[in-house]
Amino acid sequence: MSSTPRGRRGTALAAAGTALAGLISLLMAAPGQARDAGAAAAAGSAAPAAPAADCGTGSYQAEAVRNGNTWTAPGYSGTDMLSAMRAAVGSLSPGRTSKQRVVVRGSGSMSAGSRLSLPSYTVLDVCGTINVTGSGSGDQAPVYARGARDVEVQHLTLTGAPLYGIFMRNVENVTLGQIDMRLSGGLGIRIDNHGDRSVRSRNIRIDNVHVSGTGAHGVETYGVDGLTIGTVTARNTGYSGLLLNDTINATVEKVDADGAGTGTGYAAFRMANRNGRIGDSYPVNVRVGQVIARGGGRGVFCVSESGGAVIDRVDIANTGSNAILIENCYNVNIAAQSGTVSGPGDIRIAARSEFANTRDITLQNLTVTNSALRESPCGSNITYRNLNLVNTSRNTCS
Repeated sequence: MSSTPRGRRGTALAAAGTALAGLISLLMAAPGQARDAGAAAAAGSAAPAAPAADCGTGSYQAEAVRNGNTWTAPGYSGTDMLSAMRAAVGSLSPGRTSKQRVVVRGSGSMSAGSRLSLPSYTVLDVCGTINVTGSGSGDQAPVYARGARDVEVQHLTLTGAPLYGIFMRNVENVTLGQIDMRLSGGLGIRIDNHGDRSVRSRNIRIDNVHVSGTGAHGVETYGVDGLTIGTVTARNTGYSGLLLNDTINATVEKVDADGAGTGTGYAAFRMANRNGRIGDSYPVNVRVGQVIARGGGRGVFCVSESGGAVIDRVDIANTGSNAILIENCYNVNIAAQSGTVSGPGDIRIAARSEFANTRDITLQNLTVTNSALRESPCGSNITYRNLNLVNTSRNTCS
């Protein structure tokens, strides 16, 4: 089909109509209803966010549109959202070497045992909510890519219990924009290289993710080279808010987690499985601006021969397990700029015998309240600097 941009005028009129309808609805709402809606939004309610104002604007090459109970897309008219989305993606130019865009307008459901596969050079913009129902097995996901490059998901809102919200394997040049997942199970986003571990997934960008209610991690990477993340907001995820495994050259602006991994050893932010290891060394290549953790399991957890990391700021309170645990990690700098830790969770430098001992750790610029600072066993080249311990015991080797 032609790649000529279509739908500018129709998009603008639709957006204007949606905005007007929203205004009328707000004006007609009872005052108590308006207050309740605002309170729910502030509290991180399970209700999905409204589509962003810019969703669906601009040029596109295909669209899937719901009108009443009917979905229409190139070559498709029926009641099934997934079939319409597949038809729209399938209508793009075969063998393309530049991106073409699909816009989805409307909400619907799809089975947890199915997936929308995105081939190379595909942009997906979902202006509505996908509710995932039923059960499935394997690596099924509403949005899926494998062995693909130059894939972009501009907006996506998910509810239900997918196996994975987004699953991408052995991919390159991926951008995830505004992602909202208010789930009741499953794992939010996983990007890995486990189809061929000799080749890393490369150049992954995630702008802004809100993920809640997962049974597993909020966002997880494994085997990635070149990761840029804006903000991961995690609420009541079963395991970690953000987990980086065997990922190098990563920059994360903020992890904001509340209730991540409650009752487990997972953390708001976790690095594991030789994360940050380049060759046989740990040069600084993982940079995190801020980690905020409230409740949950741990706050920051570095484990299993990971390292090469600097976290500029930490704000950790009321964790069920360690506020910070550094275990068999190397060249890690915590609170390079500033930080606070409030108990009962403690700070621990530790090691297991099966890996080389923890070394080259700097813990600094922290105010620690109603907690404990422990180092056991003694690490190598552990630096404590500018610590303000308030009602906090210290048992360290230096």
